[in-house]
Amino acid sequence: MKILRNGSTPSAAGPEAYFTGKVRIDSPFNADAPARVGGATVTFEPGSRTAWHTHPLGQTLIVIHGQGWIQCEGEEKQVMNQGDIVWIPEEVRHWHGATDKTAMTHIAIAESLNGSPVTWLERVSDEDFLG
Repeated sequence: MKILRNGSTPSAAGPEAYFTGKVRIDSPFNADAPARVGGATVTFEPGSRTAWHTHPLGQTLIVIHGQGWIQCEGEEKQVMNQGDIVWIPEEVRHWHGATDKTAMTHIAIAESLNGSPVTWLERVSDEDFLG
């Protein structure tokens, strides 16, 4: 058994290459091989979001605070509220983050394939974010 104690890992800023706005990543975790699951708690300030991206084996988001938006390519933007659980299928191009007026925190969980849990793409424009 391994217990990752709260506060044992410093918070990190979401890298500007993959996020727009103020984003904080806390308690990142990765299972030991042969398991391949990993994740983190991610907090988005109002207006903040990920870049477009995909996951080779899909992603689960568990919204634990606030309200956010998520959009899969070719679909309408959807609202995510505290308590919602969202599954994004494998290789589906999408983005997620806070709304323009409210912060949002989610736990993000994804499995790695060939050593990578995510493929990052271009940033989401303000027009697409608010559209």
